[in-house]
Amino acid sequence: MAFMSTPSSDPVQLQATLFDFAIAELVRQHRESFQPIWSVDSWVKLLIWLSLNCGCRGDEDGMKCFAEALGPSLTTRMRRVFFERELEDLDLQLMADPAEPQVLVLPMGPGAPLDLSRVAVVIERMQLEEQVVLDQDRWQHLDGVVAIPRRESAP
Repeated sequence: MAFMSTPSSDPVQLQATLFDFAIAELVRQHRESFQPIWSVDSWVKLLIWLSLNCGCRGDEDGMKCFAEALGPSLTTRMRRVFFERELEDLDLQLMADPAEPQVLVLPMGPGAPLDLSRVAVVIERMQLEEQVVLDQDRWQHLDGVVAIPRRESAP
C-alpha cells in the first residue's frame, strides 16, 4: 500500500508526532518524581535522569552533549510540559515555570470566566503558596489570564 502525501500519512510526520507525544507523556508521568517540585532543581534532575537513561555520561561533558542533542526547540517544549498543569475539574491551566517572574492561570475553555477564588484553589492545590504573592490585590488580570507575581525570596 502506497503512502499518501498528506501530513497524517507521511511517515516522517507520523514519526515526529509520535516522538512529540511520547516525550510529552514521559515528562508528564515523571515530573512529580523530581523534588522540590516547581523548582529549577527538579527540572535539572529530570534532564539528568533522561540523559543517563539515554546512555550519556553523568559528567559535565555528557550533560552538555545531551543538552545540545535536545536542542532549544525540544528543550522548550519539554520544559513547558514539565511546568504546566491542567486542572480539568476547575477548567483551569497553570503555568508555573520558576524562570518566569509570574505564575499564570488561564481558563482551558473559551469564554470561561476566571474568578480569583478558583485561582486561589489552584495555588493551594499545586502547593505554590510559598512561592507566590498571596495578596490578590497584586494579582493582575491580563486578557483572561491571571498573572501572580512570585515572591522575591522564592527558591
